[in-house]
Amino acid sequence: MCDPGGDGPTDTKHWNDFGVMNERVDLRALFGTARPIVGMIHLEPLPGAPRWNGSMDVVLEAAIGDAQVLESAGVHGIIVENYGDVPFHRDAVPAETIAAMAVISAAVTQVLSVPIGINVLRNDAGAALAIAAATGAAFVRVNVHTGAMLADQGWIEGRAHETLRLRRRLGLQCAILADIAVKHAVIPAGASIAGLARDTWYRGLADGLIVSGPATGEATAAADLLAVRQAVPDAPVWIGSGLDASNLADLLPRADGAIVGSALSQGGVAGRGIDPDRAKRFLSAARGLGT
Repeated sequence: MCDPGGDGPTDTKHWNDFGVMNERVDLRALFGTARPIVGMIHLEPLPGAPRWNGSMDVVLEAAIGDAQVLESAGVHGIIVENYGDVPFHRDAVPAETIAAMAVISAAVTQVLSVPIGINVLRNDAGAALAIAAATGAAFVRVNVHTGAMLADQGWIEGRAHETLRLRRRLGLQCAILADIAVKHAVIPAGASIAGLARDTWYRGLADGLIVSGPATGEATAAADLLAVRQAVPDAPVWIGSGLDASNLADLLPRADGAIVGSALSQGGVAGRGIDPDRAKRFLSAARGLGT
């Protein structure tokens, strides 16, 4: 926890538009480092999804195996995500998806010591918080927290007002990491990444901001990281996609953390399972940059 009244990224005390101070989750304390690397568990298709293979045992085994490899490589946290459920629901997912993710997340938390996060694609923050409440997950990722984005599912609208109130009702200290101009989507005409960042941080009360490239595995632009940093200098700003061995030294020092999936996967392709050798090499290089 930083000193009260500080203005750096570790400060957890912020004033909203009404002059009321809000406490935010301290991400440095949560992950135990100033610049965490969070690995992705890209789940195989779950019950009800078009590509569901009919066996939860297979999905569980793959998820637990990936989780153990990631922790062994040295990640500071892990996100469980229903990556295989394409095409995604725009907002609320069905009960079978929530049930499956809760079972898997609970199993993963039993074998790991690092913080676990939940991302329910495409944008079901309520389900993610419910799973966190049932499993002890420490954070959630929300693709669209405030405003709206035009994606392949159509217009996706943020529900920060519902998400923050649900977190309060559930009594959670669960961190909310919110995307700014999320990948696989475009921002509305007239909007800017700086404006989206300010709204998500100051009005949406997110605990951290994520900046991604245009699609999964595509690099986050240094200019976008800078724009968000300048717009909201007191917010933790994370890289959300495309961080790999080729750009690690350039991009990681510009951010306060990173979510990494493709670079740690077999062949560098998301959804193919974690490659132990790639993960170890990447995390070793990241540690050399101060993670």
